[in-house]
Amino acid sequence: MAGTLGSRLSGIVRQQIINRFGDTLLDAFLVAVTVPNLLRELLAEGALVNSFIPVYKTLDEAGRRQLARVFSGLLIAVNLVLLALGVLAAPWIVDLLLAGTSNVDRGLAIYMTRLVMPFLMLISLSAVAMGLLNADEHFRESSFAPVAFNLAAIAALLLLPGTATWLAVGWLVGGTAQLVVQLPALARFGLLPTPALGSHPALRRVLRQMAPFTLTAGARQFLNAYVLSLLTNAQQFPQGTRAGYGNAEALFTMANGLFVVSPALALFPRFSQFAAEGNWPEFRALTVQALRTTTFLAAPMSALLVALAPYAVSLFNLGGDYSVTRFSAGTWILTGWALALVPWAVVTILLRTFYARERTREAVVVSAAGFVLEVLLYRLLVPRLGLLGFGLSTTVSGIVIGGTLALLYRRALGFPGRAVAGHLIRVLPLAALAGLAAWLVSRPLPEPGSIGPGVLGLAVAGSVGLGVYLAGAVALRLPEVRGVLRRLRRSS
Repeated sequence: MAGTLGSRLSGIVRQQIINRFGDTLLDAFLVAVTVPNLLRELLAEGALVNSFIPVYKTLDEAGRRQLARVFSGLLIAVNLVLLALGVLAAPWIVDLLLAGTSNVDRGLAIYMTRLVMPFLMLISLSAVAMGLLNADEHFRESSFAPVAFNLAAIAALLLLPGTATWLAVGWLVGGTAQLVVQLPALARFGLLPTPALGSHPALRRVLRQMAPFTLTAGARQFLNAYVLSLLTNAQQFPQGTRAGYGNAEALFTMANGLFVVSPALALFPRFSQFAAEGNWPEFRALTVQALRTTTFLAAPMSALLVALAPYAVSLFNLGGDYSVTRFSAGTWILTGWALALVPWAVVTILLRTFYARERTREAVVVSAAGFVLEVLLYRLLVPRLGLLGFGLSTTVSGIVIGGTLALLYRRALGFPGRAVAGHLIRVLPLAALAGLAAWLVSRPLPEPGSIGPGVLGLAVAGSVGLGVYLAGAVALRLPEVRGVLRRLRRSS
């Protein structure tokens, strides 16, 4: 948890440094990093978390070593091919990501796309290292890798000139640090693989698992490309909107990473182990525990971000001279996205239960259909609601995907719907009350915009909201409160 917290907080600092750049440069940079980030979901985090670990957990020690060797070798080969294609096809790729009448400098975006393409190789190898450590439940050693990325990128961005070239180089420096910092732990635990091209029976199982996942990744890539084209439409949104989207994304990712993804990753090896043993009673019990814990944590964060979105986005404005367009766009997008935290907490946990049982096809088909629904909602809501429509579309698709996954889970194992629903009936109104309290307290505070009022609003109003939520949880005797108190005692 400490590593995850450090990663998210240092990520906010990194985003603050990036926000020193003007709208023209920052918008082009965010378009450029979209390309490797889209591919990393398939080749890095997605492949490892959803396909590699369940198969890896079923092997003996010798089988695990051999699988790690051939998997990492194959990943390097694929990355080299994609690196070459990304550099050569950069103009065509950027044109796909921009609207016809774009508010982004096309030439600058193409130049920076070519510079940042090696990031895909760095993050893929880093994900292999993290996956191997997590599979053996060495979470502490891998959790600080993203911190290394952020600290190295921050140092590079502060020391290097503020140009397009050095902004991209700073990103690559961070990716290198994230990989290198994990190598000593891999060597210490005897997990450091020697990449090799070859075959292994388990590799074919991993690739079969990845095949349907490609459908989800492809759908998500289409969704992200479509969102980006909407944001870069100069006829609808001004320059700086894409940068505002990046700020909202950083805050949403921080909350989602701390309170949803981190618990899900920690529990995934246990899900995989119970599935490998066929221990379905413990598997169902772990599902309830995971859903209760993540929604208990995500619900107040959702409500507080809705209530205090302008104060949260103000954290990125280190001075009084900031982009009003960037601030406004970030505020509206974050407000809508915050509503999606709880539905996507449910989706995140349930997807892991399918991947652990190697039921990848069902999960990815549902996810892909959900992403198509999200695109349709964008077309319906964004023209009518503006930037708020992005988050509301994500919220609705999360509810639909989560409900569908729960029905499929129930058909196979008997979904504990009554226990989960009873928990949500108590938690969601309590979170809404906490958000209302925070909003009322924020009314007389200084107007948000720069970092000073932002910190004040979050500290004062946010503390009141959290206090209301925890007091209500104690009054309702929610068992998750004990877990929070235990963590606080350990950290004190």
